[in-house]
Amino acid sequence: MKRRAHIAMVSIPAHGHVNPSLEVLRELVARGHRVTYANDASFAEPIQQTGAELVPYPSTLPREGVADRQWPEDTIGQLEVFLKDAQEQLPRLRAAWEQDRPDLFLYDIAGYTARILAENWGKPAIQLSPTFVAWEGYTEEMAPMMESLRAAPGGADYYRRFSEWLRDSGVAETDSTLFVGLPPRSLVLIPRAMQPNADRVDTRRFTFVGPCLDEQRVHQGTWSRPSHAKKVLLISLGSTFTNQPAFYRQCMAAFGDLPDWHVVLNIGRHVQRSELGELPTNFEVHAWLPQLSVLKQSDVFFTHAGMGSTQEGLWCGKPMLAVPQATDQFANADRIVELGVGLRLDTEKATAAALREAFQRLTTEPRFVERAAAIQRELRDEGGAKRAADLIEQALGG
Repeated sequence: MKRRAHIAMVSIPAHGHVNPSLEVLRELVARGHRVTYANDASFAEPIQQTGAELVPYPSTLPREGVADRQWPEDTIGQLEVFLKDAQEQLPRLRAAWEQDRPDLFLYDIAGYTARILAENWGKPAIQLSPTFVAWEGYTEEMAPMMESLRAAPGGADYYRRFSEWLRDSGVAETDSTLFVGLPPRSLVLIPRAMQPNADRVDTRRFTFVGPCLDEQRVHQGTWSRPSHAKKVLLISLGSTFTNQPAFYRQCMAAFGDLPDWHVVLNIGRHVQRSELGELPTNFEVHAWLPQLSVLKQSDVFFTHAGMGSTQEGLWCGKPMLAVPQATDQFANADRIVELGVGLRLDTEKATAAALREAFQRLTTEPRFVERAAAIQRELRDEGGAKRAADLIEQALGG
């Protein structure tokens, strides 16, 4: 084994930023490395379960359970929130690691203070990206959007202050867009199949290792397919944008008492089961469930197309119906269609008849199952957490 190293990770308190890299850290710990992880104490449990040591800092970001903090509605306002958090985070992390300097830094796309410390201390740094990365020509293609942001109220001042902070922090790259979006080295924790313009991504800078999943997830519990269920349909809109009782009722109307099919419906925390009325006999309803455990035993997946759920669907090789709710889910839904592994149906059009029609296509047209199986093989070949750990150890050796 290579020498035991101190590896530091920096991220923010959000499941979509923490969960994708946990298995990479678990693998590094299993190989004998010491891993410290800077994040808010509210994420102590999943971090410490990997064997990493928490380096707590009190994040100022809005999040569930913190009632007095809300995200601004405008984009510049949202960017300001991230910048403020990073500016307050940097001196705390500098003090925490000053006498215990890591050999290498890992960081989430929003944990870019790690890149500052790495450059200040002459240490290698690798970004772990849980989402799309830039491609050649990206800066030019995004120029109109960037200009509109700079022209928005507060936009020019925000970018000026960000650049001044980077300069004062002692880093070479002071263009905030390039500093955040073009790291010197990045491991991409999504399937290459989900990346826009994948053929134009600089492979010297970005390496796709694919989803890094804990297939056991013992801490989440397990689900067992009922013995009478010949086929299983899983319907889940994730954990956040789940306040859709009308959609759930349309699903009940479409698939209630469907011969040979058992339906697992996740309604989330915003909807009460009583709002749905009488449940069909072939339905089971949950406010939360161990999704990967259910998905591995399912035959078809109706999803909101969040990046995490989309990756799990591809990992398990399931035909999908994407019903996007917000943010990147619309682009993910379109990509699911482009890949040939599923269909898209927007919420306002998701009537019982439309849901049934989409379901019929997914279960009777062999091409969906065939493409899902092919993409599943591609994902498994990307290497996941073990390949990511191999590449991190190579960086330590270099």
